[in-house]
Amino acid sequence: MTITDQLGRKIQLSATPKRIVSLVPSQTELLIDLGLEEELVGITKFCVHPKQLREVKKVVGGTKEVHLEKIKTLNPDLILCNKEENTKEMVLALEKIAPVHVSDIIEIGDAFSLMRQYGEIFKKEALAKTMITTIKRKMKVLQESLSGKPIKKVAYFIWKKPLMVVGKDTFVDKLLSLNNFENVFKESRYPATTLKEVKEKNPDLLLLSSEPFPFQEKHKTYFSEVDAEIMLVDGEYFSWYGSRLAGAMDYFKKLRD
Repeated sequence: MTITDQLGRKIQLSATPKRIVSLVPSQTELLIDLGLEEELVGITKFCVHPKQLREVKKVVGGTKEVHLEKIKTLNPDLILCNKEENTKEMVLALEKIAPVHVSDIIEIGDAFSLMRQYGEIFKKEALAKTMITTIKRKMKVLQESLSGKPIKKVAYFIWKKPLMVVGKDTFVDKLLSLNNFENVFKESRYPATTLKEVKEKNPDLLLLSSEPFPFQEKHKTYFSEVDAEIMLVDGEYFSWYGSRLAGAMDYFKKLRD
């Protein structure tokens, strides 16, 4: 079987993969929800859903650095990566061990394409189709609930030192738009900023994400000089592009309500 990943790379598979290494938390959860827990042999230390997974699967490192020898001993049929989460150097090294599929998710449609492709690769087409249908139905409910509501200007924070926000051409930015939020940062994908610049952009709302920096209630004080509402949000719902999108639509509806 010849497949083309989301970077346009051709990958040859002799059979349906039965030993999978996933180096992306969102994709790991997607595999589990596609009924592939038994086939999953290696994960990262950040693959936290489901909670008990790291107790029963081999942890091979993080998303930026992995133990190549650990992966080699797992004898994988396929290794799953992501353009943003993993490095090019890592992919090149992993290709010497097994075929590597790289995802590239910016639009919500890209997430659906990945689900369909995993369905095809792992012979889980029906489950993948049901998953996509469910997410689209919930997305429609969310959009209907937002009809007529004003657009809010927002800044979405992902790091504290240096202060960093999400910008254009990112999956998070697309989900912000889905929620009738207008991102005030459009200069680059993940710009560093200052409170002075934030104030100049005059947002209505500051969203403090739970990941990658774990913003908490105590951090709200730091942003108090900005004349805007401040809200803590679940970063997994804004950045995980797998099966978690179904729950994300429910979360967004409550958030906007």
